[in-house]
Amino acid sequence: MARKKTWQEKLADCKDLPKVEKIAPHMNQKWGRGTVVVPAPKEVDAVMKRVPRGKLITINEIRQILAKKHHATIGCPITTGIFAWIAAHAAEEAAALGKARTTPYWRTLKSGGELNPKYPGGIAAIRRRLEAEGHRVVQKGKRYLVADFENALVQL
Repeated sequence: MARKKTWQEKLADCKDLPKVEKIAPHMNQKWGRGTVVVPAPKEVDAVMKRVPRGKLITINEIRQILAKKHHATIGCPITTGIFAWIAAHAAEEAAALGKARTTPYWRTLKSGGELNPKYPGGIAAIRRRLEAEGHRVVQKGKRYLVADFENALVQL
């Protein structure tokens, strides 16, 4: 039986990425026309690492940064989200091993300023970290959002 990869190994596994491809015709209605960059996991992690204390970024901003870097029309929403999730778990794994400085994944929000419940520790842990950095988290229905998150977005 094969050994399960660690989160660090998953983060380092570039799978021949990044790559820029033409947006497939069946995706034009959803993504538009042009090109899409499928980033490498480490690229998503690198952007997340640049967000300083007290600032925030959304997955959509990460996608825009990566699209610009690779001269693509858009960044892939699917893989960017998955790789942010991997980066978050890799950061927790590194912290558990005693690494002091890890990726501040709690500063990466879903679109609209929503907390990502799939990050390590879930909403409660992310909320604690964000509130410790001066953000106010509000509940709207089943979702949790950072109030006025737009005012804290980082410019990278």
